[in-house]
Amino acid sequence: MAMMLTERAAEEVKRVCDQQKFEDTMFLRVGVAGGGCSGFSYTLGFDKEFDDQADSKYDFHGVNVVVDKKSALYLDGTTIDWFDGLEKRGFTFDNPNAVKTCGCGSSFQA
Repeated sequence: MAMMLTERAAEEVKRVCDQQKFEDTMFLRVGVAGGGCSGFSYTLGFDKEFDDQADSKYDFHGVNVVVDKKSALYLDGTTIDWFDGLEKRGFTFDNPNAVKTCGCGSSFQA
């Protein structure tokens, strides 16, 4: 099972791409980096570089998403959603591999 981007999150990514006037070749890169208060932190960014050997590519609701294969091990089964409420606004990660998460939700322990 791979990771997933919800329709609401995909709409927010499309909005940012339109606002920034990104080319159609731009995609969302999702990853995991060492650090954060729980050991690992999630990374989101826009990129044009793709390596067939090191990356996996997905399409979620019209958004091209790329995950490097090392990060994919930690993100397997993760759902990325967009939350826009009074108390917070941003992308959320529901990761079944996370043993422990921090209070801000941007880092985890596997």
